[in-house]
Amino acid sequence: MKTNILGLPVKESELIIVELNILLSNFQVYYQNLRGIHWNIRGKRFFDLHVKFEELYNDSQLKIDLIAESVLTLGGRPLHTFEDYIKFNQLTVGKNISNDEKAIHLIVDSLSSLLKIERAILTKSSEINDEGTNSMMSDFISEQEKTIWMMQAWLEE
Repeated sequence: MKTNILGLPVKESELIIVELNILLSNFQVYYQNLRGIHWNIRGKRFFDLHVKFEELYNDSQLKIDLIAESVLTLGGRPLHTFEDYIKFNQLTVGKNISNDEKAIHLIVDSLSSLLKIERAILTKSSEINDEGTNSMMSDFISEQEKTIWMMQAWLEE
């Protein structure tokens, strides 16, 4: 079995790179959704949500960079065009959302979709002992599960 400089099997690492690029694409759409709801939110909860949405998009921006760097670490090239992001996107694109509950539902739905992608990556990276990817996916999953719980509490669901 041929291994890369990290000691990971090349073929399996290439499959993880593909999955990480899919995650990267979806995170880019999530980020843009967050920017849109941050800019467009209206109503009595504006001040609280405006700040929360900024916190979430700043966090997603950091995660985007971590994902891209992980792709590079494994020997791949991160996707970086809007064409690629749309091609691999699995999230609902939020457009002109100004209602607080619609915005929160978009976040919950997006995070749920991201969790599915991340769990699939975690399974594949675990199989080849790719601890770098495992650790990143585990951290993302833990944070996003907590965010979903908090958003559902806000929605009183």
